[in-house]
Amino acid sequence: MAKMFAFLVAVACLFQGTAAVGPSKPHLSPFNWNGKSYGCRCYPGDACWPAQKEWTKLNSSVSGNLAVLVPPEAACHNSFNGLLGTIQTFDAAKCADVTARYPTEQWTNEQDATMLWKYTTNSSCTLTTDPTTPCGPGYYGTYVIRAKTKNDIKAGVDFANKHNLRVIVRNTGHDFMGRSTGYGALIINTHSFQDAEFHKSWKPSKPGGYTGTAVTIAAGVQGRALLRQAIAQTPPVTLITGECPTVGIAGGFVQGGGHGMLTTTHGFAADNALSFEVLTADGKFVTANDKKNPDLFYGLKGGGPGNYGIVLSASFKTFAEKPSAGATLYINATLTTNSNLFWEGVRIFHSFANDFVDAGLYVLFTIAPPGTLRIKPFVAFDQTAAQLEATLSPLKAALTAAGVPFYSGPTNQYDSLFSLYIDLFDDESAGPPFLTSGWMIAKQDIETNNDEIISAFKTGISPREDFTNQGYLIGHLFGPGHNTAIPPGISATNPRFRHNTNLMLYNLPVPVNATLAQKADIQSLMTDTLDRAMKEASPNGCAYVNEADPIREDWQGEFWGPEVYPKLKSLKKKWDPKGTFYAVSLPGTEVWEVIDYGRRLCKLL
Repeated sequence: MAKMFAFLVAVACLFQGTAAVGPSKPHLSPFNWNGKSYGCRCYPGDACWPAQKEWTKLNSSVSGNLAVLVPPEAACHNSFNGLLGTIQTFDAAKCADVTARYPTEQWTNEQDATMLWKYTTNSSCTLTTDPTTPCGPGYYGTYVIRAKTKNDIKAGVDFANKHNLRVIVRNTGHDFMGRSTGYGALIINTHSFQDAEFHKSWKPSKPGGYTGTAVTIAAGVQGRALLRQAIAQTPPVTLITGECPTVGIAGGFVQGGGHGMLTTTHGFAADNALSFEVLTADGKFVTANDKKNPDLFYGLKGGGPGNYGIVLSASFKTFAEKPSAGATLYINATLTTNSNLFWEGVRIFHSFANDFVDAGLYVLFTIAPPGTLRIKPFVAFDQTAAQLEATLSPLKAALTAAGVPFYSGPTNQYDSLFSLYIDLFDDESAGPPFLTSGWMIAKQDIETNNDEIISAFKTGISPREDFTNQGYLIGHLFGPGHNTAIPPGISATNPRFRHNTNLMLYNLPVPVNATLAQKADIQSLMTDTLDRAMKEASPNGCAYVNEADPIREDWQGEFWGPEVYPKLKSLKKKWDPKGTFYAVSLPGTEVWEVIDYGRRLCKLL
């Protein structure tokens, strides 16, 4: 720890000549951009940037867990040209280790600030075999608190408030939208909080009147690790987690809604939250449930990730583990290279989407160029293999009748949902730069407009001549309104979700060294072509805040809708009136803007 602190001081002192003592009362730092006057957060080089002695005090208050952020890729470069100066970083052994581990999700999660998908970091320090290539901070923060206690988190928030710094909360880096990264920010890393306590009974004295089984988890607990603990309980239980094994459940997952294998049968994770322990924007520890701070409780259940406070722990309903059935189905180039026949197979499959959800299924599928449909898996919780096969038989019969060749793996019976999960779900990898968006496709539109929806899928694969066969689609069939026992308005998710069937994500690649003009062009292609095609094909759909292009004209309505959004905007004003927490396209953040080519967070004066 002493060695790390010495490194911190050495690097920060490189910039000491231009850093001034921060003001006793924080204020927005003046900045002119494109002929307009802004007030911004403080950044290195600004008069309000804290002096080194202030950072030294902060390091002491967090027991030496403050560090200058240096991306792990810097080990492959001669130097890291950070906002606090330049340091020598090349380390051949460390570079080899980073290169070997780089695609691994869990390794990425455990870094200080590294993101799984690199586009929102600006890809300014990448793996290389040429150490002379530049390595800069991109859109990463400047300092990171590797929080070990709740008071470490509080110290970071208090310091950011005192010195007008942008604060970023980072747990796993599982983030398409760039909400876990921010140029020049003070990062608070909560990944070390890994406690989980299972409850045989959520006592009646506790909120909600719920008396079933439950679990309380700390901020850093991830999905698959939590499910491993759940299956080990006596008797075994399960709960709603994401299909990706490394998603942090108490963070952006539940705060955006949270969908997974059990969503058709039990709703969103947000629908099943019982209580939260929260650090508020003014540095206070509070409990939020249906008895204490119920308005905050509502906002944390789907009202937008990291917007109202920092969740330290969350409690959720758990459910009895059940034997479950799973299956797979493929159409690909080993079976047919006929494009028309392939897309007819996709059309037939998607025409059964509502039937699958009505039968209680969760289905994960991908469509990849030049012609691959991979349905892995069909999930039937608390059903037998015979029941699942009966549900799938009409699909297989329709494909056969249309002359569409397909391969269907055996419909298997599993002793638990967890066994199915381990067998049929694949790990993801940390990915190269790409833009991601998504649209939730309505049941009604699948019934009446399926052909146009498939045309939109084709647009997703080839949105423009120079992007032919460069798109990639990921579909999730689930029905958060399938379980009629879920009360309306139980969470802050868009009410339209209750009438939707398919969350379709779509990706476009972005060159690592893309120019600003290239990025703007690809962003326009995503927003104006792909998003528009999906919305026109399913006008009764909506967007999922955790997995959609945030640069959308009506993000307020598409993420939450006219019934929910005004409530959330009022909550933001109440619980974070100074805007301590910011991420793009979240309730109440309209007054803030990231300018200066993605760097400064500011208000227009």
